[in-house]
Amino acid sequence: MNFDEYEKLAARTATFDNAEKETLYYLALGIAGEAGEVVEKIKKIMRNDKGVITESKKEELVKEMGDVLWYLSQLSRFLGKPFSEVARINIEKLADRQKRGVIASEGDNR
Repeated sequence: MNFDEYEKLAARTATFDNAEKETLYYLALGIAGEAGEVVEKIKKIMRNDKGVITESKKEELVKEMGDVLWYLSQLSRFLGKPFSEVARINIEKLADRQKRGVIASEGDNR
């Protein structure tokens, strides 16, 4: 499955009107919330399991990562940009930073 296929299939489960201005807030908060759930699960792995990631914990993390992916894909759709374009632009940005030796630096425009 490619990014655009995922975006299209994920949209089937969207329950918001893509034209509403509140959609931007909804999607942004959804990304933050789901990313927080990923981090929370990792925190508990570190705290409770001494950093040992069992297969069941991996499955839980993958499910939460999928939720982050869902919100990102729908934000892409809301912005009218194919999800594959978001992925392509990110890879190009990272390759450029690597080429210039600033991949580990700070700031958006490095």
